[in-house]
Amino acid sequence: MSDNPKRAALYVRVSTDEQAAEGYSLDAQKSILTDHCLAEGFYIASVYEDDGYSGRNTNRPAYRRLMAEIDSWDVLVVLKMDRIHRNSRNFMTMMDELERHKKEFVSCYEALDTSNALGRFVVDMIQRMAQLESEQIGERTKMGMREKAENLGEGKAEKATMGFTPPFGYRLVEGGLTADEEEIPVVRNMFSSYLSGDTMDSICYSLNSSGILTRRGNPWNKYNLRNILHNPVYAGYMRWEELLIPHHAERAVSPEDFNRVQELMASKVRDPSKRKVRLLPTMDDF
Repeated sequence: MSDNPKRAALYVRVSTDEQAAEGYSLDAQKSILTDHCLAEGFYIASVYEDDGYSGRNTNRPAYRRLMAEIDSWDVLVVLKMDRIHRNSRNFMTMMDELERHKKEFVSCYEALDTSNALGRFVVDMIQRMAQLESEQIGERTKMGMREKAENLGEGKAEKATMGFTPPFGYRLVEGGLTADEEEIPVVRNMFSSYLSGDTMDSICYSLNSSGILTRRGNPWNKYNLRNILHNPVYAGYMRWEELLIPHHAERAVSPEDFNRVQELMASKVRDPSKRKVRLLPTMDDF
């Protein structure tokens, strides 16, 4: 090792899916990077770990700390380029930042010289391929979710929830959607009050004055109340994109009354172009 070894910053990242698919655990990455630094004569100044974060964006605590402490190291060392970024634009932005600070970048699995135009071109192409792979994984996941949604009726109805997070009024019991005996009457009263001509503000005032709060213990306001009144789950349907998936839990309102609420709310929107009404199928539709 030289008298003034380069200070290395090791960056490791893994998400649950990637670890399961590729076997790049944090410990495995650190072991390889440590051996590489030893062989190159680098002094390991810091190790930055992002556990369970996607590489598609920069919203990662360790990565942000790495860049904030850029003056404390000389060379950034990663296992593969997709460990640091899966987005080519973010990667090249980082490379520009490294160049401005005269820092080096080393990828153990990709021996590339990023100090020349050809090297930077190859880096950019590899990053674009990594981004394409990442986007394709996302597309396949979305297609799988949609296919599952379209075929929910073929399985056990009580367990067909698509990973659904139950809103106020419902709970998940053994994977099935079930009405909450204390909350569902509150929701039923919200719909009936609105249909009776009460304003959102007056409904919220009545709920809050009675000590009835949201599930998180917050006061009701016209925004969270509007979410309730727009949610088809209370009329017997879960929504996945444009698909409506019937559920078999107790309903707070009939589809007919739900539609009446949607039309009433839309009629109060001043801009006609924004009066979009999404109605549910009713007995009259069959």
